[in-house]
Amino acid sequence: MTDPMAHLLVIEDDARLRDRLRRYLGDNGFRVSEAGGTGEARRLMAGLTFDILVVDVMLPGEDGMAFTRALRRAAYAGPILLLTARGDPDDRIQGLEAGADDYLPKPFEPRELVLRLQGLHRRTRTDPATEPRQPTVFGPFRFDPSAGRLTRDGEPVYLTAAERRLLAILIEADGRPVGRDRLSRGLDTTGDRAIDVQVTRLRRKIEADPRRPAYIQTIRGVGYALRGRS
Repeated sequence: MTDPMAHLLVIEDDARLRDRLRRYLGDNGFRVSEAGGTGEARRLMAGLTFDILVVDVMLPGEDGMAFTRALRRAAYAGPILLLTARGDPDDRIQGLEAGADDYLPKPFEPRELVLRLQGLHRRTRTDPATEPRQPTVFGPFRFDPSAGRLTRDGEPVYLTAAERRLLAILIEADGRPVGRDRLSRGLDTTGDRAIDVQVTRLRRKIEADPRRPAYIQTIRGVGYALRGRS
């Protein structure tokens, strides 16, 4: 069973599918709220805090990808899982580039959705066995793993759940290169492009010039390493 405090917001315009998701996810230990579109979702989010957003891509009006981009631009850091009838790899990469933490094509097995949501929820919480325990400083940045908080000169830098996990993995390696296999396991993703998208997103937030990174450096033939720690 899932932590009963895991509260989901399911944003899906198909009322029958939305109802099935509400009942199935509720039976599997989640607390579920529903919205038929992004306007209703924003009204709910103004008064409630959700652990994960489950967002259909093909929404009327503002679609799920545009909604995700807007949330990320507004510094929303919570996990977002996109649901879509478009299952091509390029569509999945577009979803990650928009700011989603995971992407599940329709039709899907309900049990797979539950497992993905459980994984997202688990990764948003501090895991002292795998994450660094003491704050880490690199350049003007300070990462506090106990709070999952990154600051630059004392000002908060908003990270998604996947970005926090990626940064924690790189810090854990203590300057050593981290291979793509390790990153795939830690981020619960597959494919080099999906990893590169997450690295690019994180670089945009911490590098003065993401094309010439000073901190998250590419190690050819291996993966990535975090350099410049104090």
